[in-house]
Amino acid sequence: MVKSIYVGNLPFSASDEEIRELFAPYGEVQSVKLISDRDTGRFRGFGFVEMNDAEAQKAIEGLNGKDMGGRNLRVNLAEEKPQRPKRSW
Repeated sequence: MVKSIYVGNLPFSASDEEIRELFAPYGEVQSVKLISDRDTGRFRGFGFVEMNDAEAQKAIEGLNGKDMGGRNLRVNLAEEKPQRPKRSW
């Protein structure tokens, strides 16, 4: 089963490839998604990584608090985003 991992406090210079390389020693990275501001397009300093269940847990334990570019990463299991009600115009 694939798990989504929240990765926060990333340096603003971080790239998808750097995040993939950071997580690779813990197992196969299914996907990396770095979040950008909707209006400005600037990276917001966090993202999500998808990995298999057991590998995800190892990555969380190994990377939470690790230094990357002078910042201590916050790595934990992503919480499900609550469904927003549909807008009616």
